[in-house]
Amino acid sequence: MTRERQTRKKPRTASNDVSRKAASGEASPGRTTVRKATGRQMTSGRKSEKALEKETSRQAKGGKTVSRKSRFGKTASRSVSSSSSRSVSRAEGFVDARRLHSEDVVKKTLDENVGVLGVATRPKVLDFDARLKERKKAGTRVAAIRVLIVILAAALVSALIWLLLFSSVFRLETSQISVSGGNEWVSEKDVLDIANQQSGKSLFMVSADKVSSQLKNIPGVTQANVVKRYPRSLEIDIKAQQPAAMLKEPDGTLVAVDRKARVLNAVGKASMKGIPVIEVSSVDNGLNSRAVKEALTILGGLPDTMRTVITKVSAKTQDSITTELSSGKYVVVWGDSSELKLKSAIVDKLLSDPSLIGDKHQIDVSAPSRPIIK
Repeated sequence: MTRERQTRKKPRTASNDVSRKAASGEASPGRTTVRKATGRQMTSGRKSEKALEKETSRQAKGGKTVSRKSRFGKTASRSVSSSSSRSVSRAEGFVDARRLHSEDVVKKTLDENVGVLGVATRPKVLDFDARLKERKKAGTRVAAIRVLIVILAAALVSALIWLLLFSSVFRLETSQISVSGGNEWVSEKDVLDIANQQSGKSLFMVSADKVSSQLKNIPGVTQANVVKRYPRSLEIDIKAQQPAAMLKEPDGTLVAVDRKARVLNAVGKASMKGIPVIEVSSVDNGLNSRAVKEALTILGGLPDTMRTVITKVSAKTQDSITTELSSGKYVVVWGDSSELKLKSAIVDKLLSDPSLIGDKHQIDVSAPSRPIIK
């Protein structure tokens, strides 16, 4: 067995020794010589390369093209163009960043006025006096335009005011005033006298409310409606009442008055039928008497059906107003003018139902909650 193991062992050769030396880090004398030679070649190649670079840079200024061989036997070309100032070095597909041309894009953009990179820039103004004059002219022009606009606006407003207020287009004329609704106790002339005060004015300056209030001050006028019809006409519609009573003086003189104790002026031969009569010592005294004023208030508040049958009114005191109906057939004691609607409703109910009043002739409603029939 021992012999077989010894015979199986490989023979020790020189190649095996070399392999072991290589693994253990030992180098042979021949390999050391090769490495030294290779290092010298690389150093000399670098020096020659630097020399060629200097030569290339000198020739690049004149716009020439230089061809050289690298240490590996391959050809690299370098082309330099003086017009574009660009330099590119290629060797085995490797580009040296140190040899690339740096380009200031911002400066180039500002320098160019046209093209893709160009921007629209305003030239610098060096003449400050000219610029100041230009600004003054612009300010003067703007001010002139504003003044012109103000003048035109003022002229337009003035023309509009003249057209609406002072021209004849909207001027009210006397012939364009119409009156309706009067009666024999309210004269149309009295109405026109008030309306004609607005004649000659622009219809825009005529106050319908003011005219209406003035017309209501006419004795007998209870309502006045004034309507402006453009461009220059005025329509007046009044509601006139009958006199509330006739004041009779001892000598037989009769004066018509309304419920506010205002004297009515009869137009022509006015009918006095159905108008109550109040006997007074004089018209002036009657108009100033509180008893007469209270009687006129009562008469003015009664319905027409009842007022037309009143033939006589007695007003000795302000709380003892008495009226005679149907020529003295019935006598109604009103007292004062308080609760007049309730009092008139009670009297109307009693007079319309004969079974309630019977043969009685006097109705006292001075206390409407307890009417008395005598």
